[in-house]
Formats: sequence, C-alpha cells, structure tokens
Amino acid sequence: MNQTPYDTSGFPTAYPAPLTGHFRVLPADFIVDEQMDFALSGEGEHLWLQVRKTGANTDWVGNQLARCAGISGKDVSYAGLKDRHAVTTQWFSLQLPGKDDPDFAALPPEIEILAQSRHDKKLRRGALSGNRFSLTLRHCTGDFAEAAALCQQISQQGIPNYYGEQRFGHNFGNLRKAERWFAEGIAPKQRTQRSLYLSAARSWMFNYILAERVRTGTWNQRLPGDVFMFEGGNAWFADDVADATIQPRLDALDIHPTGALWGRGELDTQAQARELEAAQTALFPVFCAGLEKQGLKQERRALRIKVGEVGFEVLDAETVQLSFELPPGSYATVFMEQLGDFSSKSVPVR
Repeated sequence: MNQTPYDTSGFPTAYPAPLTGHFRVLPADFIVDEQMDFALSGEGEHLWLQVRKTGANTDWVGNQLARCAGISGKDVSYAGLKDRHAVTTQWFSLQLPGKDDPDFAALPPEIEILAQSRHDKKLRRGALSGNRFSLTLRHCTGDFAEAAALCQQISQQGIPNYYGEQRFGHNFGNLRKAERWFAEGIAPKQRTQRSLYLSAARSWMFNYILAERVRTGTWNQRLPGDVFMFEGGNAWFADDVADATIQPRLDALDIHPTGALWGRGELDTQAQARELEAAQTALFPVFCAGLEKQGLKQERRALRIKVGEVGFEVLDAETVQLSFELPPGSYATVFMEQLGDFSSKSVPVR
C-alpha cells in the first residue's frame, strides 16, 4: 500500500559531512535549554515552572506535575516536546484557579524544578524563541579541522530546514498510519493522533521538495517564481523579479526561500519553483487527497534555518562538544547530519 518506501537516507545534505561517531551515549550528552523572551507577571491563576528533566519525555513530566498539584493533565501546558533521551530544561504552566502553589516534594528524581512564578496566561504551544543545544559526540573519526571550518560556514549560511526522523514516528509509523487512514477512510479516534498523522504526511512531502532544492543547489538561492519568508517570522511574499534587494537579503539570511506544506488551494509559487513543487508533491497522491479532504489549507515553511552561536570544541582524540541555537520547529539531528554520520547509542531510560 505504500506510495513509496520510507527512508530518510535519501535526503541529501548541503555540506560534506566529514565526521562519523555516536551521539546520546548518555542522556547528559544531549542537553537542550528552552529559550523564552518574555517576562512573567508574578500573579495570576497559572503557575509557571521551569523544569529540568533527565531521561524522561515531556508528557510524562506533565502528568507527574499534575499528580502533585491534584489537577487533570489537560490543565498542564508546555511550549513544545523535548527529547526523551536527554537532559532538557523547559517551562510548564499549571492552571490553578483559587489554589495555592502545590508541594512538589514527591516528584520523581528525573524532574527538578529550577524556578517558578505566577502568570495571568497559560503557556501556549510554540511560545518560545528557540532552543540552545549542547551535544557531546563520542567515538568520532574524520577530519576535525574540516568539521570546525564547516561549523563556521553553517553559522554564515544556515542549514536545510528538514523535518527530523522523529516527526515520522518509530519505523515511520506515523506515515504508514496516515496512509492507511487516507486510503481506507477509517480515521483515528483520538484528536492528537489525527493531528500527528496529518503533520507527518505534510512534513514528508515538504522534505521531498527541500531535498530536490538541495540536489539542485537552490535551497538557499533564488529560484524563479519563489516565495520568501522573513527570518524569525511566518509571513511570506512572492518573488518580484525586478526587486534587486532579494539576493542581498538572501545572502544576509534576512529572508529564506520556502516550500509548500500541502493543503487545499493553489501553490503560491510560480514558474520554475512551482514546477518543482508540483512534481515532488505529485509523488504522493494519497497524501495530497487526504490532507485536502481533512480541510488543511496551503501553507509555507522556510527551506533554510539560521543557526545561532555555533561552537565546536575538540575534547580529546575521539570526542567533540558541539553547541548551537535553533529556532522553534527545527531539529538538532538535522544539524548533525550536515556535520557527519552519527548513530544514537542511548542508554535505556524511562
């Protein structure tokens, strides 16, 4: 029934990838710190908690916070999911109208509360400015000097904005279930599952568009008929061939070319860019029809990520420390794929 075999190894990288090695040998080898850019009011019915979690997934942590607070899990909010096999810092909000701050002494040792404050609004999905990563890469082989130079190049040029493998589920299960849903017409019962499968199908087609732009060397270049997105925003605009400022703004990473997130309506691109998108999305007729039937509308996503504060430090002959900042909705594993071929050797955790 598959439209095509699911395999991310066919997505090309934009850089030479000079290293091989392992990542996530231990949870502390993969550190993520959520970045927020707004202040809390100090009063209100929502208790915000900055939490450090180790070897645990975000939903499980949310349920543990709800248990201690004596509230439902649906009254706990967070800005985004964080890696399970990692040490991550992120914010949660608990809706506690008319209630005092709970006692969190009974929290499991995997969860540490770093700060807390009241606020008049709950924490909403996507309400973060980005994530700071610190990764320890072990058993590395290859050209460390070339990798360091590549990190400098990435800080100046960005990386392709692929969706990471985790978007598609274990063994691409989210894609397979989306395909079965669209082909057989039997919808998942849970809303969260429906959302997950729709997102996976859309993301997979976007990756195909981006992969073709990487192959043709146009993922960070102006293609006739392109649509561009502003750095740090979601607004987009169509190419004006007479606008001589487009290329300098692309070079400065102020704007980025975009790719289609499939749904109802016409593609926003024109000319060569539209032909490329139409050819790639036509490979997935089941996904196209299913997404349209579910009422999703055409949207856009930047083809390129601007990477902040890239650091590369050699710790010993086989170990390097990699650090960088990414905007929301992007994946650290995609950065790593530009740098080398790294396999996960994570230890079993909750």
